[in-house]
Amino acid sequence: MPAHFDLPPPEKGYVFDLESGPELTRLIYQERLLTNALDEQLPESLDLSAVHDILDIACGPGSWALDMAYRYPKINVVGIDISKSVIEYVSANARSQGIEDNVSFLVMDATKQLAFPDNSFDLVHARLLLGFMLPDAWPALLQECLRITRPGGVICLTECEGSLTSSPALEQLNGMGMLAMKLAGRSFSPDGRSFGITPMLAPLLRDAGYQETKIKAHAIDFSAGTVHHNGFYQDFVIILELARPLLLKLNLTTQEEAERLYYQALAEMMQNDFCALWYFLTAWGKKSDPFPPARLDS
Repeated sequence: MPAHFDLPPPEKGYVFDLESGPELTRLIYQERLLTNALDEQLPESLDLSAVHDILDIACGPGSWALDMAYRYPKINVVGIDISKSVIEYVSANARSQGIEDNVSFLVMDATKQLAFPDNSFDLVHARLLLGFMLPDAWPALLQECLRITRPGGVICLTECEGSLTSSPALEQLNGMGMLAMKLAGRSFSPDGRSFGITPMLAPLLRDAGYQETKIKAHAIDFSAGTVHHNGFYQDFVIILELARPLLLKLNLTTQEEAERLYYQALAEMMQNDFCALWYFLTAWGKKSDPFPPARLDS
């Protein structure tokens, strides 16, 4: 078994090919699924009436940014993503929805210095950066986020671990996938049995200088018979296929075994007794305000 996978350069560091049709289609579908399925990902204490500018990092097809721009027309929302195809798609989507006045999208690499002035945003949001962020790249990104966040502003990060299901084949493939991320240098896990990112979110924020860090867990039930089952079944149809070349390159499986497990997993997901949960964690922190408002005593 190889000790390390020869990664592409960091600027092309996403696990799958973002410019491919199947992956773009999957991202569009998955992001809408997650936006609908996840609980509120913003801090309950966040006063959106005091928020004027929001940045969505690695916005993908942009459903979160578009929803925020639609719901809060007085807030300026900016989404960035490394994929030109994704940015063209979401920009056209914003125009078609008639909300381009308060939302815009830019091609930008989140692993490099962000092209925004200091103190530009009241809220910085990011979801599922695990697909391209190397563990040692997180501190630099969060320092950049701190730089562009206004005093008193908030950063909000949401990441996931692997799903837990009753399907033997899907569990075997999930295990291979998490081990592949470890071998590829993309995981915080010491042994490759998880992605290991969720326990690190709050400590990473604190190390970057954010204050008042807190966390909130989410679980999506996509068992048979639930409202989310079919959507996540369709997501796994694509992602398990896209993951196969990486598993083969890392010698974690053979072509024959991978195909057998793929069709077995899909069949088991369609059984009436299929049970499944997907765990996510949101962590947030606040940039300290060196000049907080003076307290007015009654």
